[in-house]
Amino acid sequence: MKILVLNGVNLNMFGKRDPKQYGTVTLDEINASVKSLGKELGADVDCFQTNIEGEMCERIHQGFRDGVDAVLINAGAWTHYSYGIRDALAILKCPIIEIHMSNIHAREPFRHVSVIAEIAKGQICGFGVESYLLGLRAGVSAAKATG
Repeated sequence: MKILVLNGVNLNMFGKRDPKQYGTVTLDEINASVKSLGKELGADVDCFQTNIEGEMCERIHQGFRDGVDAVLINAGAWTHYSYGIRDALAILKCPIIEIHMSNIHAREPFRHVSVIAEIAKGQICGFGVESYLLGLRAGVSAAKATG
């Protein structure tokens, strides 16, 4: 089973950016945790991060060509306005799990809106690193159910 984990704009700054919201864990540490759990669940996990919207769309397109079984995405700020990323995700034939470290519904009003939510199987937010791990479990489960 192939799972693609996508991280958007500014998420490479986890561990440095706003520790009150995101904690002190780095993206490399998150990726290591997700890959480790992936092995336990029998999933091959590929993690990707970019600050360039077009690169994110290209990676999603590659995931489609590769036939990934599920996608986990923390699009960062793109969550709230990137119809380009939303439309790229809509091409996928696999479950999409939207994840966020912070609870986007308890933050500034503009963060309450997700243009991705409508096409996602589900959304997990507010649990820090655990959001990624819960998201991976949900993605594996959804992939098996649609498999």
